[in-house]
Amino acid sequence: MSKRTSVSLKKLKASKQVVRTSGRGEEYRHYSKAPLTEAVLDIRVELLSEITLQELAKVQSGQEKQYPKKDESLLVVGQMSMGSQVSASASQTPNGYRFTSQDNRQIFQARIDGFTFSRLAPYETWDSFRDEARRLWELYRPIAKPKNITRLALRYINKLDLPLPLGDFKDYLRTVPEISPDMTQGLSGYFMQLQLPQADLDALLVLNQTLIPPPEPSIVSVVLDFDLFCKDNVPNEDQDIWKRFEVLRKRKNKVFEACITDKTRRLIT
Repeated sequence: MSKRTSVSLKKLKASKQVVRTSGRGEEYRHYSKAPLTEAVLDIRVELLSEITLQELAKVQSGQEKQYPKKDESLLVVGQMSMGSQVSASASQTPNGYRFTSQDNRQIFQARIDGFTFSRLAPYETWDSFRDEARRLWELYRPIAKPKNITRLALRYINKLDLPLPLGDFKDYLRTVPEISPDMTQGLSGYFMQLQLPQADLDALLVLNQTLIPPPEPSIVSVVLDFDLFCKDNVPNEDQDIWKRFEVLRKRKNKVFEACITDKTRRLIT
């Protein structure tokens, strides 16, 4: 981090509009125009024995008022065969259910291979997101009776609307694709993926960045997508599972701040 950026961050930390304190005394940045479009918490499992879809449907029991909509979750498997001719096929197999809230902003999945909870914009707070995910997980776990927890993941998908004219993506983003100066610099689209091991957490961060169609011609819309997950040394006890999610959440926040500039902070504050 440059000296100039460090000074700017200190100024931001001094601003009560940007930095807040949680009930645990932990400081975090609050953005009034947060760019988050979807937050996802995922727990993958290995079952003792194959569970029926009818059993998984019981997770909705008592939740019909909050999550009235039920749809099948499908596992899609693709297959390609090589020979005198190349052919491809795909099959879909039901592997659980998706339950959606009345306002369509919260969705949880109870599947044969795991549990997922997602919150669409507007995102409220980590505490409310985590607490609802944990409440629903505690409905899923006694029904699915998983043998092992195999993967924990947090995914946060952000959309940054950057105003035109845009001289350089580096004005807003600190991790961007680099184009050779010997090539034309005009860019109508790109997709970049970085896979960054987080050795201290036994985790992997997958960072996806791409352009998407903007809502209006005067801006450029960039998706900043963080998928942070661990598959090694995954805890099985609930208390340890949620402690690990706290660690992943703090790293996700750190990575987000590392990817944006002060100009972006001013845009979303």
